[in-house]
Amino acid sequence: MGPTGPQSPTASAPRDRGMKDRDDALRTCCPSAQPDWAGAVAFGIIGGTAREPRVGYLEVAQPVSGQLLKLAEPVSPSEVFRFAASCLHGGCVHFQDDACTLVRRMVQLLPEVTSELPSCAIRDSCRWWRQEGAAACWRCPQVVTDNYNPSGAMRAAAHPPELMPAA
Repeated sequence: MGPTGPQSPTASAPRDRGMKDRDDALRTCCPSAQPDWAGAVAFGIIGGTAREPRVGYLEVAQPVSGQLLKLAEPVSPSEVFRFAASCLHGGCVHFQDDACTLVRRMVQLLPEVTSELPSCAIRDSCRWWRQEGAAACWRCPQVVTDNYNPSGAMRAAAHPPELMPAA
C-alpha cells in the first residue's frame, strides 16, 4: 500500500491501469480549496490562536451547504473551516510541472507542527499527501486558507511562483 492507497484488483492490466491512473488524477483533491468550488467539503475546523492556528480534523468530511457556511458567520467560512475540492491542476497558480508548488514550498519553509499523522478524512485523495507524503501532513495543521496574521514563513510559502512571460 502506498500513499495513494491499495491497488484495485483490476489495476494489473495495462489498459485498466491507465484508466485507473486517469480516474485517480481526476479525484485528487486540493486541501486548500474554497467553499464555492464544485463538490467542496469541509474536512477541518480551525482552532488554536490567531498567532498559532491549528486545524482540528473532522472524522467525516462534510459537504458544503448553506447551513454549514452559516455556522462561520460573521467571519468568512475559510477562517473557520478547511475545505477540500477537486484539484484544479493547470487552472491553479500553484500548479506547475504536474505538481503543487504550494505544498512543495510548505515542506521547504514551514516547521513541522506534529510528529504524527493527523486523522484526516481526505488523505486518500489529497494532492499534498500524494505528492509530499507525511512531510505535508506534519505541516498541514497550521494551514488556514484565510489567515490574516500569517508568519513570515507562511507568507513566503503561500506566495505563488512567478508566472513566466509569454515567449
